Amino acid sequence: MTNREDTVHYDSPSGGWGSLRGMTRVFGKEWATPLAIETLMRQNKPGGFMCVSCSWAKPADHHTFEFCENGAKATLWDLTTRRCTPDFFAGHTVTELREWKDYDLEQQGRLTHPLRYDRETDRYVPCSWDEAFDAIGRELRALDPKSVIFYASGKASLEASYLYALFARLYGHNNLPDSSNMCHETTSVALKKVIGASVGTCVFDDLAKCDAMFFFGQNTGTNSPRFLHPLQDAAKRGVPIVTFNPVREKGLESFRNPQSPLEMLAGKETAISSQYHQVRPGGDIAVVMGMCKHVFAADDAAKAEGRRVLDVDFIQHHTTGLDAFEAKVRATSWDDIERESGLTREAIEGAAQVYVEADRVIAIYGMGLTQHTHGFENVAMLVNLLLLKGNIGREGTGISPVRGHSNVQGQRTVGISEKPELVPLDKIAQQFGFEPPRDKGMNTVEACGGILSGEVKGFIGLGGNFVRAIPERDMMEHAWTRMRLTVQVATKLNRSHLVNGEVAYLLPCLSRTEEDIQASGPQAVSMEDTFSCIHGSIARRRPASEQLKSEVAIVAGLAQATLEPNPRVKWADWVGNYALIRDLIAETYAEEFHDFNARLFTPGGFYRGNSARERIWKTAARRAVFTAPETLTSVGFEDAPGRYRLITMRSNDQFNTTIYGYSDRLRGIEGTRDVLLINPEEMRRAELQEGQVVSLVGDAGDGVHREVQGLVVTPFDLPDGCLGAYYPEMNPLMPVWHHDQMSKTPAAKSVPVRIKASGEFAKREDRLEPPGHATRPG
Repeated sequence: MTNREDTVHYDSPSGGWGSLRGMTRVFGKEWATPLAIETLMRQNKPGGFMCVSCSWAKPADHHTFEFCENGAKATLWDLTTRRCTPDFFAGHTVTELREWKDYDLEQQGRLTHPLRYDRETDRYVPCSWDEAFDAIGRELRALDPKSVIFYASGKASLEASYLYALFARLYGHNNLPDSSNMCHETTSVALKKVIGASVGTCVFDDLAKCDAMFFFGQNTGTNSPRFLHPLQDAAKRGVPIVTFNPVREKGLESFRNPQSPLEMLAGKETAISSQYHQVRPGGDIAVVMGMCKHVFAADDAAKAEGRRVLDVDFIQHHTTGLDAFEAKVRATSWDDIERESGLTREAIEGAAQVYVEADRVIAIYGMGLTQHTHGFENVAMLVNLLLLKGNIGREGTGISPVRGHSNVQGQRTVGISEKPELVPLDKIAQQFGFEPPRDKGMNTVEACGGILSGEVKGFIGLGGNFVRAIPERDMMEHAWTRMRLTVQVATKLNRSHLVNGEVAYLLPCLSRTEEDIQASGPQAVSMEDTFSCIHGSIARRRPASEQLKSEVAIVAGLAQATLEPNPRVKWADWVGNYALIRDLIAETYAEEFHDFNARLFTPGGFYRGNSARERIWKTAARRAVFTAPETLTSVGFEDAPGRYRLITMRSNDQFNTTIYGYSDRLRGIEGTRDVLLINPEEMRRAELQEGQVVSLVGDAGDGVHREVQGLVVTPFDLPDGCLGAYYPEMNPLMPVWHHDQMSKTPAAKSVPVRIKASGEFAKREDRLEPPGHATRPG
């Protein structure tokens, strides 16, 4: 057991004064206007604008301040007074800018003009929108549509996403990967197969009606901090919250509510997790197997007394596959479970007993389950546990994956999918009078493979930082420059904009905080939260530049410049009035989006429904499916002397690839991202010392050399055999083929690596000097 006093850590709860200081720091740095406070006060409220950060719920019964530390940072990031103008690019070559840090690139502020990459001068130069659209259209017409990728980040609105997917299919392909491919595609594949619905079954109100919660691999305090409010409420009413995570994350340990004067002034905090188990990375299948083993044993004992633990009626009428699953569980030894999970039988049975005694259970998870080579089995096992007691399809129960980017789930809902079977193509063909392509398109991993092989010739990026976010970054950047066309739609400069094809354009767009005025007046957009509720969003802030266009207008402009006219495809009308786009969505997806415009600003959003929540199982068997895993570990590689399981992590000062600063306050790490986190016992066994500078070397066994240098050894509370370091800096260590076997989600939570030590030590002033309550030894 690691002695926490020997490690870098943070002694205070999540929230509290630390959260306020974090927001204030960015507020001061990104101060735009006194109206910034008014903007934040409208965030995530009916009639206001929806946060561009995470996809957490926007409840009807909202707080006065319905934003969190990271949500405030994201908004202030957009409202910055800094401007990245053509003059900036005149002073810097693209080759020079590639050497800049991610943080420094975004610090240049909002992009203001459309730009064309000039290869002779190695600079971006300004161009007109008409020039950009015409040139891109010519290039797209000259390319085979199936050689072009249309990527979408997770924050484009439903309106922009619907048109983008329509544009792709009118052009002639289904190559529509999005950021879901990199994080929760495992969820979509696994849940679709075992319960017939590809998203979580819970709604926000279920959190107030459950008797127990189980967390797996989700860092609430950093990735979805507003979740801490219902968690605090649950903990105060005595709901046991049982957490399994290799890292002890502050948000799941304790919370001080910044919106409570009593808690802030009195220093009161709420313990969140009643049990916290540091499972070995990749050990979640074994954990749930052990819990199910205990549930079956408890049911055996209950039968002797004439009662049952299992929900026999539910299992009989709503499920299939129990016999094979039960046989697998009973045949699995506790020795194997303990070895693979890294936990004791006593700890697992203690967690399982909470499940046995609870009537209504919610299971919550994040990328700690999805980003493994056997991530499918992780998610399916968690569903198995819930099915044993009928914990899907009742109030206060369900499976609840917590999604990341603000509309990543919604994009898939309205057609951003490489899988034609998930899209109502017959309906789209009828609406718009064309035959859409029916072949499968490329997902993110397949797109990377196509770029490496030269099959992919063109890339359009609707937001995001694709080159920085993907695996195999070094090889990918080299291959990227061989493409004919690359186009990036963005609000700020990032690394992906500096790795260009032969023809490259950078197109600046409005942010969700900025007023969008079109022919019919101010426009609203919409997005879907993690609970499948649809919310309208309307902004009031003045745009950063008169040259900016909305994502809807950019998509339409590209489409008009590329496609032959079609009398049923009215791009100009749709740009003039987004309500017409919502009418199209309602026509295509009538069951879920009927009366879309009338319901747009429903307080709390309108629920689009979920068949599994109604116990309608749209699986091949027409029942919920128990699955028997073939493995107890999800990592997909064998342990070996000197081989570690690397977990890639996001800091408290980060959202996806956006780096707000160098303060990972909730872990006690300040001023740097170049760290290697390792527990003190592993340091001793590897003969490493704190402050030593090391490299991580990939150990995938495929003969490819992968290495990240310059990492400072930092003692941290982690299980044996694993290391922690930051995403996306560690992406060069991840092979493009290292992904979930079913969904092809990159396996970023268990990357095989070795440590290459050096005799060098970081200078004292370059090492961690945590302020406030962040502490470390010595």
